[in-house]
Amino acid sequence: MKSESMSRRSFLGGAGVLAAGMAAAGMAGCAPQASGNLSETGEATAQAAEGAAEGVPSWLGQAPEIDEAEIVSELTTDLVIAGAGNGGMAAAAYAADKGLDFMVFEAAGDVSGTRNWFAAIDTKYYAEIGQTVDRGRLMGEIARYSAGSADERLIKMVIDESNDMCEFVDSVLAQYGGNMVVQDFEIPGGMGGTPYYTPPFEHMCGTTSEDGLDRNHAFEAFINDKGHEVYYEHRLIKLTQDDAGRVTGAILETPEGYVRVTANKGVMLATGGYVNNAEMLEALSPITCQSIVMTTSEPKDDGMGQKAAMWAGATRDAVSATMIFDRGWVDPGTPAGWLDVSDDGTPIWPSNIQINCASQPWLKVNVHGERFMNESACYDHISHYTAQQPNGTYYCIWDANFAEDVNRFGMLGCAGLTKLMLGGFKQDDGTYDLDGFFQLPIQGDGNVLKADTLEELADLMLLDDEAKKTFLATVERYNELYDNQEDVDFFKEAYRLSEIRKPPYYAASVGGRLLTTIDGIRINADCQALNEDYEPIEGLYCVGDCSGSVFAGCYPDQLHGFACGRTMTEALHVVKNLA
Repeated sequence: MKSESMSRRSFLGGAGVLAAGMAAAGMAGCAPQASGNLSETGEATAQAAEGAAEGVPSWLGQAPEIDEAEIVSELTTDLVIAGAGNGGMAAAAYAADKGLDFMVFEAAGDVSGTRNWFAAIDTKYYAEIGQTVDRGRLMGEIARYSAGSADERLIKMVIDESNDMCEFVDSVLAQYGGNMVVQDFEIPGGMGGTPYYTPPFEHMCGTTSEDGLDRNHAFEAFINDKGHEVYYEHRLIKLTQDDAGRVTGAILETPEGYVRVTANKGVMLATGGYVNNAEMLEALSPITCQSIVMTTSEPKDDGMGQKAAMWAGATRDAVSATMIFDRGWVDPGTPAGWLDVSDDGTPIWPSNIQINCASQPWLKVNVHGERFMNESACYDHISHYTAQQPNGTYYCIWDANFAEDVNRFGMLGCAGLTKLMLGGFKQDDGTYDLDGFFQLPIQGDGNVLKADTLEELADLMLLDDEAKKTFLATVERYNELYDNQEDVDFFKEAYRLSEIRKPPYYAASVGGRLLTTIDGIRINADCQALNEDYEPIEGLYCVGDCSGSVFAGCYPDQLHGFACGRTMTEALHVVKNLA
């Protein structure tokens, strides 16, 4: 049950306008999508929740008891892969390539959406343009971001083996109409008011034709061609262990009944995070609940893999971490936080629409019209700032110089999509069709607000008289900072300041968009799950968002693509060792 402070009620936002452009760009990993509910979880999960022992968190419960008579079939393989997402499908493709006997199981009816951006160190793509990564500085950045919680031996493995991962991914993509490119990586003067390191290591997967496959579907085609398949609607229920505690396999819930799979070499959990488990999310990451107005997570990311590992004796990170984008789009006045919880435990958020351009470093003000942060930071940094402001949302403000500003700001990762998409609205005279870009006029529908004066814009933002005065003064002050090319208030880099003087003026009401949780089961450098004494549990491996030992408190806002890169590198490392 949600605490009273989180039980906020509001109305749903309007319709989205950017999905088509993002889909056309082949960027499914960042495209807006509805936050669907989970499928029925079955009696076994309900039994686990009801059977929580004293001292065991209610979100964890106990492993369900499955009667032998309920087991409808028995299977045996060398490696069980639970989860057909970025990690699971990379592992499956690599196992197929190496001739390792495996079975990959997925709770949903398709592979998970591809996260197109991933990091790899010192690849041929960057070698071609003479760029290398300062490995020592990169490891230091990861350690600093995690406040010392990361396992540097694991990080070293990822650094050393990510190029091999990239080469393998590239070879598979090439067979199925996919390609790989590197994005701009130079940030003049840094970002976020810090000298933190932004390494040249982000890659982007795309397609070369209309019938080209995204990466995860390319992996599926690859394993199909080698005689393997993904077993869909097979939901992990619990792990099996021998008397010595070694994980020997798993029990899965299928449409036909329970299936027991014996794993001769090991079980890899690549089941994602716990975004769609309201009780788990509120217990482990309350600030995330305060930061969010929407999610574009995978519906099956309900923490089941982490719970199964803990039932087998594993321990998890002490500090949560989430990947949040500052681009959830809501009607003015809509507060952050979920509206309700569905019967299956999935949080219901006030929106399912994102506005990518909100991740640009425009002026951002709270509902009182006040500037309250350096807008040059990104990911969950801005959302955490905003969570501790009235209403938990903010307004993003820009003017008719939108295109010129976007082309100057130099945003990385999927925040850079705004610049890419804007190119499609450039006119013959060199100007941009902004009405076409925003599909305006749409004020009154709760989306982008547009006005000829700042006073009218403040009215559309539903600011009261006092907040309106503050807002107008804030804009005047922001213009002064731009004129002086020095932000003495919050120290944002000069190249990311913008003036707000040229009508029409625009605003969008924004909160956090939750992509995934990135804390999980503690693992060692070989991705073995660790028990409460931090010793490996034989036969159990965790990768990606199901695993931990990397992030704490936040996502590293200048290490774009690192989460997905480490996911696939970990997955290949496990297979390499077992094969």
